[in-house]
Amino acid sequence: MPDLKRAELIGGIVFMSSPVSKPHGKSHLSLGAWLWLYADLTPGCEALAESTWVMGPDNVPQPDVSLRIMPEYGGQSQDAGEYASGAPELIMEVSGSSSSRDLGVKLELYQRSGVKEYLTILLKPNRLIWRQLVRGRYREIEPRADGLLCSRVFPGLWLDPEAVSNPKKSLRTALEQGINSPEHAAFVRKLAEKNKK
Repeated sequence: MPDLKRAELIGGIVFMSSPVSKPHGKSHLSLGAWLWLYADLTPGCEALAESTWVMGPDNVPQPDVSLRIMPEYGGQSQDAGEYASGAPELIMEVSGSSSSRDLGVKLELYQRSGVKEYLTILLKPNRLIWRQLVRGRYREIEPRADGLLCSRVFPGLWLDPEAVSNPKKSLRTALEQGINSPEHAAFVRKLAEKNKK
């Protein structure tokens, strides 16, 4: 179907995209830029927007944004021609009209496929859920005492949940703190070592 711009195959069922609201587009762009900036400052990581992931013959989703450690740096996904295959380390979905799918069949697919972290931005109600895969099941990541959420897979990927919906706050502030942390510096060194092998 060459004219079809956005459809996903999940569990053998084709899902068409819904109209995208202005709040969805704004959140998608700003959080996509947040992940892109992290990848740009972390050699060996790659952020992808609306890219097709081949997770099996009956599962070919197009998540809003994904972040992966590239295969040559020890990441768990692979490249299959022009497409990525397997599971990225992190997937982010902005959920408006697609929330039942994002919190249902897609959550189950990502968990089963081994996506290590799944970040869901719920537009109604306004809520952010960041999950980590622990022994094959997702568990919600709790904020630190200062309110920040921090990735367990990507050291230095820090998020202020209030900055997602508050125009007076910047996503960049927490990210810059994370990028300047000793944990991020150690992660960059670790990725560089894996690339030498």
